[in-house]
Amino acid sequence: MENIIEIKSLVKKFGDFTAVSDININIKKGEIFGLLGPNGAGKSTTINMILGLLAPTSGKIIVNGTDMQKEPEKARNEIGIVTQETVVEPELTGEQNLMIFGRLYHIPTSELQKGIDFALKLADLTAFKDAYAGTYSGGMKRRLETAKSLMHAPKILLLDEPTTGLDIQNRSKIWDVLREINKNQNVTILLTTQYLEEADQLCNRIGIIDHGKMIALGTPTELRQKIGTGSVIEVSADKEDLQKVAAVFKKAGLEPKILTNKVVASGGSKGTEKIEALVKAISASKITIHNISMHEPTIDDVFLKLTGSEVRDTTGDYQGGRGMMMRRGR
Repeated sequence: MENIIEIKSLVKKFGDFTAVSDININIKKGEIFGLLGPNGAGKSTTINMILGLLAPTSGKIIVNGTDMQKEPEKARNEIGIVTQETVVEPELTGEQNLMIFGRLYHIPTSELQKGIDFALKLADLTAFKDAYAGTYSGGMKRRLETAKSLMHAPKILLLDEPTTGLDIQNRSKIWDVLREINKNQNVTILLTTQYLEEADQLCNRIGIIDHGKMIALGTPTELRQKIGTGSVIEVSADKEDLQKVAAVFKKAGLEPKILTNKVVASGGSKGTEKIEALVKAISASKITIHNISMHEPTIDDVFLKLTGSEVRDTTGDYQGGRGMMMRRGR
């Protein structure tokens, strides 16, 4: 399958600090690709270079055959962007929001209404086109934001945490819209997300970045295999008891990882036997626990194993925050 984005030996330095270190990714036409990593891992720096908003220190980014550094305008015109922040004009209708955005992209007047109608239908907002955007629910605003990003018929849709803050019903609706865009409009999707099950549900492949390096790349199934076969055991307890719980794990022959409020380890193919032994050992040690459970490996488990944390305590990438800006217009 032909590549639509090629990232070759990408490096970005800010003085002596290396935010992105020798990243190589090929994203294929028609796939949904997830870019994951803890806060400060280098995701936003990488995305901003893909958008041409930051110049790489070295390396290349090719967008649908166009070198981003040599022809940034041409390359950017292939990309639609949905930022973390939902930006709609509340005092305008949904249709009027799209009309303004279409004009910013210099879409010919003869084609503009057709594009608006198509975008509204795709976002399932046709029935609400004459309602003021300020009256839309959070999920409807996100769908309108997604519709705006498609007005210039991009080949690539880039979404930065598209469902943050939405309830599960609205998240599922956004997922349906993205699948529709990808499957029936043949738009390649690149997304970042803080919901790892979202990446598992949507993505054909996932790349995990940490400390500026690509530490894992593959399909969700391939990544889950990094945990090994069998089950994952979790025990939650008070923070002051986690070290004691971890010690019990080690005595049972497991390799524990301590997180914010729990201890996790791979149970392997003998997960049932291991969890029974843990229950007895924890009971004998008189450690108070809140919950003990066992489940099949998930992308969350892969993420935790590879990065060593749930969310790193930082405010974002080195360049000054996680949000992205979009240069509107051609």
